[in-house]
Amino acid sequence: MKALVLAMVAGTALAVTCSASAAVKTIVLVHGAFSDGSGWEPVADILERDGYSVRAVQQPETSFEDDVAATRRVLDKSDPCVLVGHSYAGMIITELGAHPAVKSLVYVMAFQPEVGESAGALNGRIPPASNSIGPIGDGFVQINPDAFPTDFAADVPKPLARFMAISQVPISAAVFGAKATVASWKTKPSYAVIARQDRMINPDLQRFMTQRARSQTIELPGSHAVFISHATEVAALIEKAAKAAD
Repeated sequence: MKALVLAMVAGTALAVTCSASAAVKTIVLVHGAFSDGSGWEPVADILERDGYSVRAVQQPETSFEDDVAATRRVLDKSDPCVLVGHSYAGMIITELGAHPAVKSLVYVMAFQPEVGESAGALNGRIPPASNSIGPIGDGFVQINPDAFPTDFAADVPKPLARFMAISQVPISAAVFGAKATVASWKTKPSYAVIARQDRMINPDLQRFMTQRARSQTIELPGSHAVFISHATEVAALIEKAAKAAD
């Protein structure tokens, strides 16, 4: 009987240990403005090779509310996950980070707003080097295609940068005035990537936001498309967030 009790106690302890050390194995990737989910392919390939299940959200960029809703639909069907956002999508993941499926947040050259802040106001605080965003009609804006390779994707192979320029997704200008109602980086662990040559979101603004949020941060040489040019390092940080999650 004593041996049976000891075995049961040992088994319970082992189960608790395994549960505590179990890493999150699902990653949800949210693209930023002027791009779509296909840009995550190099990162997704690495994550899937390493055994993670990956979902790339294809939000429409028609309004902040539409983009949050599209991402929530994915989270509602997700296992416990790391939620990753590039650029403007930092607004989205901050808004949804309290979702029960989300265990940690990863910001990739992304906005990390406080409650009441918008992407436009944050960008105005420390302006970026680029001024190539302009209206195209019906309340939408895009990056001047001729400036796109330099401003968005300077360290991406030229043919790919050019295709990204001509296939970019216009975004509703009103999105940049939408204010965060939640600052989920206050309650969920957060990680961040800063690109030192980013011309779309000033690196100093990125540093301000990551320091305010106390995010575990790495800096990489590269452009706003560093998730393509340095996919290995970006994927490694995402995996670090997954392994640290309960």
